[in-house]
Amino acid sequence: MSASGAGAAEARRYTKKDFESDQDVRWCPGCGDYAILSAVQKSMPDLDIPKENIVFISGIGCSSRFPYYMNTYGFHTIHGRAPAIATGLKLARPDLKIFVVTGDGDGLSIGGNHLLHVLRRNVGVTVLLFNNRIYGLTKGQYSPTSEQGKVTKSTPMGSADRPVNPLSFALGCGATFVGRTIDRDIRHMEETLKRAAHHKGTGFLEILQNCNVYNDLAWNVVYEKESKLQHELKLEHGKPLLFGPPDDRKAVVMEGVMPKVVSAKSVPESALWIHDETNLNAAKLLADLWTPEFPIPVGVLTARPAPTYEEVLLEQERRAISDRGPGDIAKLLVSGDTWKIE
Repeated sequence: MSASGAGAAEARRYTKKDFESDQDVRWCPGCGDYAILSAVQKSMPDLDIPKENIVFISGIGCSSRFPYYMNTYGFHTIHGRAPAIATGLKLARPDLKIFVVTGDGDGLSIGGNHLLHVLRRNVGVTVLLFNNRIYGLTKGQYSPTSEQGKVTKSTPMGSADRPVNPLSFALGCGATFVGRTIDRDIRHMEETLKRAAHHKGTGFLEILQNCNVYNDLAWNVVYEKESKLQHELKLEHGKPLLFGPPDDRKAVVMEGVMPKVVSAKSVPESALWIHDETNLNAAKLLADLWTPEFPIPVGVLTARPAPTYEEVLLEQERRAISDRGPGDIAKLLVSGDTWKIE
């Protein structure tokens, strides 16, 4: 058996418990982070990756405690810089499976620039962005994804900012895999986590996550049973965009260049919008859909093949060595214009 085959065989013997660390999990009781942690730990054995080849890297925030709770390698880094550190590690060790765990504040405020570049470069890492529309760790200030008019400790008159849409941001940066899931939909979260993790390149997954202390039920439209049935649009590649209860199915169709919601019975099958994960322009339209005018898409918006950043740079390195021979760092340091200070 090959080394890689042996590693896969070993990984298949793992259980969820193998990925649980000995650290006490310290989030507020009822926080959505618990469900995400459980889903990630449960999904790890299915990746067929030896545990010692998995790394979790985080920045600052409630979600960024994640590496402590995973029985893998990990870094708890500085505010917003997890994507940059993950990029460096991936270039140094392209064999590793690297997850970046961030929040809407850490990833889209101070870390927005770093997140932009990991996405456009298509570095082979998986980014899990927990979006609760609030700063939880610092006790309830508005975040980049908070809705306009949001009253918080830092915006007592209501937020004047327009919110960032994480999916539109990721697609605009050129991300090759963009998806959304919900902390309370465990099965869907596990399936989507594995899809993102298996993607070659940057897998970006927004997880709608509840902060029950500072922004409880921000996502109640997809939590409450009847509302979820009315407003959630589950995306499936090759399937039409249909949602709503069985006796009142609705469809999202295109009217010219604009999406429109109609009764599914009122349009012929040929007019239905069929979801295509390879269609970037369609994904950009889907990312902007939201209630009350439209349903809320969950699932994989786009998954497209593209060269990874590490592949491109490692190929450049191979060509340079082939053309010029192996480098000598000591020789390089004294080459070119040098001088002595007497």
